Amino acid sequence: MSIQEKLEINLGKTVASASNEEIYRGLLAIVQELAAEKEHAGGRKKLYYISAEFLIGKLLSNNMINLGIYQEVKEMLERNGKKISEIEEAEAEPSLGNGGLGRLAACFLDSIATLGLAGDGIGLNYHLGLFKQEFKNHLQKETPNPWIEEKSWLKKTDVTYPVMFKGMKVTARMYDIAVTGYHNRTNTLHLFDLDSVDETIVGDGIDFDKEDIQRNLTLFLYPDDSDEQGRLLRIYQQYFMVSAGAQLILDECMEKGCDLHDLPEYAVIQINDTHPTMVIPELIRLLMEQGLDMDEAVEVVTKTCAYTNHTILAEALEKWPIDYLKKVVPQLVPIIEVLDDRVRRKFDDESTAIIDRNNTVHMAHIDIHYGFSVNGVAALHTDILKSTELHNFYKIYPEKFNNKTNGITFRRWLMHCNPLLTGFLDETIGEGYKKDASELEKLLDYRHDENVLNRLLDIKYKNKEALCDYLKETQGLEISPDTIFDIQIKRLHEYKRQQLNALYIIDKYLEIKAGKIPSSKVTAIFGAKAAPAYVIAKDIIHLILCLQEIINNDPEVSPYLKVVMVENYNVTKAEKLIPACDISEQISLASKEASGTGNMKFMLNGGVTLGTEDGANVEIHEAVGDDNIFVFGASSSEVIEHYAKADYVAEDYYKENPAIKAAVDFITSEKMLETGCEESLMRLKKELINKDWFMTLLDFEAYKTAKEKALKAYADRKAWAEKMLVNIAKAGFFSSDRTIREYNEDVWKL
Repeated sequence: MSIQEKLEINLGKTVASASNEEIYRGLLAIVQELAAEKEHAGGRKKLYYISAEFLIGKLLSNNMINLGIYQEVKEMLERNGKKISEIEEAEAEPSLGNGGLGRLAACFLDSIATLGLAGDGIGLNYHLGLFKQEFKNHLQKETPNPWIEEKSWLKKTDVTYPVMFKGMKVTARMYDIAVTGYHNRTNTLHLFDLDSVDETIVGDGIDFDKEDIQRNLTLFLYPDDSDEQGRLLRIYQQYFMVSAGAQLILDECMEKGCDLHDLPEYAVIQINDTHPTMVIPELIRLLMEQGLDMDEAVEVVTKTCAYTNHTILAEALEKWPIDYLKKVVPQLVPIIEVLDDRVRRKFDDESTAIIDRNNTVHMAHIDIHYGFSVNGVAALHTDILKSTELHNFYKIYPEKFNNKTNGITFRRWLMHCNPLLTGFLDETIGEGYKKDASELEKLLDYRHDENVLNRLLDIKYKNKEALCDYLKETQGLEISPDTIFDIQIKRLHEYKRQQLNALYIIDKYLEIKAGKIPSSKVTAIFGAKAAPAYVIAKDIIHLILCLQEIINNDPEVSPYLKVVMVENYNVTKAEKLIPACDISEQISLASKEASGTGNMKFMLNGGVTLGTEDGANVEIHEAVGDDNIFVFGASSSEVIEHYAKADYVAEDYYKENPAIKAAVDFITSEKMLETGCEESLMRLKKELINKDWFMTLLDFEAYKTAKEKALKAYADRKAWAEKMLVNIAKAGFFSSDRTIREYNEDVWKL
């Protein structure tokens, strides 16, 4: 039976006469049925990837690509006067993640299934996500982001587990989302929830009663932790996830004949950052309940768990006061105290203890001592962990440390979001790259072929036109594809330095106002959410929105420079922005970005990187060579030295460099204060002059020089097309299939 016939039976009407919503729901049912046929038990040993977030994006087209029916469905819809892009609009995007950590987890699940490995995800079913971002008066406003509909990818199961908090027992219910691999098996993302969670308790914006755990537990990802109730709620969430997850893991293993003494032969648990760390003491507790003594339980768990570190930022390596744990999960406290005591008996070095002198529990320390593998996510990041941040642990356990450079799934970030480029690659180098991304290197044979280079430029232009149409339709913004699209899209954080980009924009604006007309026309595009309690990050968004208002409405400046801040940046918007990018902004302070994956997505789609030698930028630089990337700024070792000596003084740069002073002063100029909020702008200016913890002003001159060089290079269209081609050809290494293969060979051994 053809897909059209199946669909029309489902719909009870013709495709031509059905609405987009009806077609979406009909296709959803067909895809779920096809995915279920590819589920199988697999081998004895299984991976469980536990993560607080999975930023999976919309699933219809991605799943149809993986199941091999996308083209057939697309053509069938066209014959019936329908567009697949309009059907996609009917799908809500799951609000299950925030940034790179969650998107990486989604790419990994895709690759695990694509490689035919037995591996499921474990997380939480957030009802309202992080939040939906709206712009009001040039400020970020947070509102709930509901996504769960009656008919969706989410399947309610009958699987439940009891979870004990202090003085309260709740029942975790499991929901499943099928994870399809490309022409391979289907795995599962298991998401735990409480039946009693109540979305109606959310009041103005995203405020709610943080103490009503029965009704609030899975409402939001990363609830505001600026007060004690918020911090306790995060502990409730994390324990709920790992307690239900651990029970599921033990159940599945015992069903296969595991007697728990041999658990590492049946399960490997990858702990994605420190949020799921409590799975270690929880598993020890559950194994002791099943009759193992403490020594053996610790040994079994240590051989089962592996830890991925995603950051060297101290505030992101979670630490909880032991009193908080006593208030939420008192049953874990004696176990954590024993784990700490064992460490202290073995090692004199206070810095490696689990509970420090202030009675604070260091989650990462539990992971390192009581897991068998610790990995960083880019070569530079792993080196920094070994040589500085976790050096004392590396001295104890050199054999545990390894690097796994992040990757992205090409199916979504090329085949789904850039069909023009995909079709061109198919006819130029064949389709082998979809399974083996290293085959993209075949494109290098065409680096001097004018026809190929012109085709690449033409595809890029069409993608830019599509983005212009989308931004006009969704935000009423008018921009021109005949400008350079300079794009910075990522979580808003000072270390990622959106403020450096904004200062450059101010500098350029002031130059144009002074009569210095630039030779290139630039559209600077941003997309970012700031955490609700992260005041300076929200101030930076405010600055960018004020610049958008001032610059875009200035008849002298707007023909040469425009600023766009995309509202509510998410996976769907990334899929439209990435294929249209000319210059990819990867300008984090060297040593601070663990890896980055946006840099890989841009590269794959022919964007050229302007970046610091940070995270995976270093490996991108090595891959494409000096001529196909624009690198600037202090090196990671120089930055680490500045921190060690505490010798960076932002105010010196402000006073000594007239361009920096003019740009920083503009933040509180009359023009800005007319447009923006005085308190917010004054606070940001003060922060840049008096603190500037991520050394924005240190790299300003170098950034400006590199950016001007990139803009000038863009003018030579043929040479630029060659840069695009080399970036696409060299992107193969950054496939998540390669990353997962390495995890499996070195860590999981499935």
